[in-house]
Amino acid sequence: MPVLPIMIDCDPGVDDAIALLLALTSPELEVLGITTVAGNVAMKHIQRNARQICELAGRPDMKVFAGCPRPLMHPLQTAEEVHGVGGLAGMTLPEPTMPLQTQHGVDFLIETLETAAAPITLATLGPLTNVAIALIKAPHIATKIERLVLMGGSTTFGNITASAEFNIYVDPHAAHVVFTSGIPLTMLGLNVTHTVLSTPTRRDRLRACGDVGAIAAQMLDFYGAEEAEQMGLPGSPLHDPCVIAYLIQPDLFTGQAVQVDVEIASPLTLGRTVVDFYPTGEPNATVITHANADGFYDLLTQRLSQLGD
Repeated sequence: MPVLPIMIDCDPGVDDAIALLLALTSPELEVLGITTVAGNVAMKHIQRNARQICELAGRPDMKVFAGCPRPLMHPLQTAEEVHGVGGLAGMTLPEPTMPLQTQHGVDFLIETLETAAAPITLATLGPLTNVAIALIKAPHIATKIERLVLMGGSTTFGNITASAEFNIYVDPHAAHVVFTSGIPLTMLGLNVTHTVLSTPTRRDRLRACGDVGAIAAQMLDFYGAEEAEQMGLPGSPLHDPCVIAYLIQPDLFTGQAVQVDVEIASPLTLGRTVVDFYPTGEPNATVITHANADGFYDLLTQRLSQLGD
């Protein structure tokens, strides 16, 4: 079975944490390293959370790097109300013993791409600050990225403003750099992740599949509950793990080649992903439009059950 080498850029965050668990338990993926970016919470929490999750997955050998602590042009806006003050929905996990790497996350991205024998896939689960800075600092690395699969944006409404999804809104200028880079992009936005819901039944399945599944379910009991209630959904959307599931089992998803632009000028619609499904020019992204939610949760439950009791 071919193994896909990837790098993960993330801001754990509950859904990032579950995405990392899925990636680190999946033999289809070779995770070359994890870079962290400020987003859901501040960097001091983000880098610790990433290491805690690696250890929870039995991967203390994984290299975790701290990246950019703030967006390119705006103050950092976080989402503690969704993820909890520390980012993991109030869960108390052991302090990590694995070290935080001393190299900056942006430099790790650049060095790994420059020295790779073949182009590498990037999975981005948070604001795109690290990737944008890497492209600005070393634009030649764009040709060494096989594709970039991101959780971000929306073809419909936002979740932090009426127009914008959180990851893009936090650093719209970074997103603009990435979407205009020429890198092959696959976008999993709110329009699809809002159909992948952690209903009570699905959480109970995770809870029954072992200690790690129970921890994941406990985080999901808290995560996104207010958003689900506000939108009248039977469970909270589970955003970031969709990126990892797409890389493992792409047949769970369908999409369309489109043109995506990021609004960076209007105060009213800052961070909106403007999606043209009928572009007159060359499309710059594949936007995922449908997900098999039952298949996704089957995959997630099966992989987390491998971590045992």
